[in-house]
Amino acid sequence: MTFVSLLPLPHWQTHHHLSAKPVESLPKPKVLLPNLTQPRRLTNLVAMAQQAISSEKHGPVVQQKKFLIPNKNGHILAGVLHDVGSGRLAVLCHGFRSNKEQETLLNLADSLTREGISAFRFDFSGNGESEGSFQYGGYWKEVDDLREVVLHLSQAKQEVCAIVGHSKGGDVVLLYASKYHDISTVVNISGRFDLKKGIEERLGKDFMERVQKDGFIDVRNKGDVILYRVTLESLMDRLNTDVFAASKSINHNCRVLTVHGSKDEIIPVEDALEFDKLIPNHKLVIVEQANHCYTAHQSELASIVVDFIKDSCQPKKPSSEQVPSNARTERSLSSRI
Repeated sequence: MTFVSLLPLPHWQTHHHLSAKPVESLPKPKVLLPNLTQPRRLTNLVAMAQQAISSEKHGPVVQQKKFLIPNKNGHILAGVLHDVGSGRLAVLCHGFRSNKEQETLLNLADSLTREGISAFRFDFSGNGESEGSFQYGGYWKEVDDLREVVLHLSQAKQEVCAIVGHSKGGDVVLLYASKYHDISTVVNISGRFDLKKGIEERLGKDFMERVQKDGFIDVRNKGDVILYRVTLESLMDRLNTDVFAASKSINHNCRVLTVHGSKDEIIPVEDALEFDKLIPNHKLVIVEQANHCYTAHQSELASIVVDFIKDSCQPKKPSSEQVPSNARTERSLSSRI
């Protein structure tokens, strides 16, 4: 909170404004001023004022808290809560072979907290700091991870008001919304509509013949180092994941935003148009010239996402409190300083 002092200033700051009388003839103030003979106290007052000004300028104070959440398979999921004390938060989900430190998630967390909305980013099992082994496919397994995160945060008195996913994470949040109906706002950033596509680019045109023959395919980099293994089971898991059916199963009361870059080099923008045809309560935003990772469009992406979810994620107010519509801005500003 910003405090404005109404105390009279010391004589050495005020005499030339008040009169031409000698300083000693001025009446003594009836209120106590800070004791200037106590430099430590004065320093503390200055520090408090500077902190209040900084908070007003940069937004709410954010506390980062690490979470360790067990999933249904006994693996520990690692997450970080960006807590502004709002009681409501957005959960951020990373994409394929990524993690919670991905640039898009960090920027989204920063933008959300500046608006007074807490954020939680985490690693799916087998990724980042979470336990478990990486698996190709595993879309519904990651939905299970997300479910455990939502339940755990709810038990910790943190209400999840939105789920946001990038790339594969975009598919995960849509699948979640088709199965569970407890989240009212969902954001799909550059998710893939048809999971049968995009496989040849990574595994080669003869991927099905090879995986049926050997039982697996090792994906290697240019240095012939194995990056990950695709088993027949994990490949079939992906091929059998029906995003088409899931899109139609999302409740009409669930608001869904799809954001896609017009120059996405991994998942074509046409996939976003398919989501728009099927999801009942849907908004589509195409970011012109943006690639799959929004390399040059991070600020624009964050602005679009935050604008969409901020109404759903406003800080909790007591149920008995009636706040006039014209007082909402003042209340919001007071919570930031």
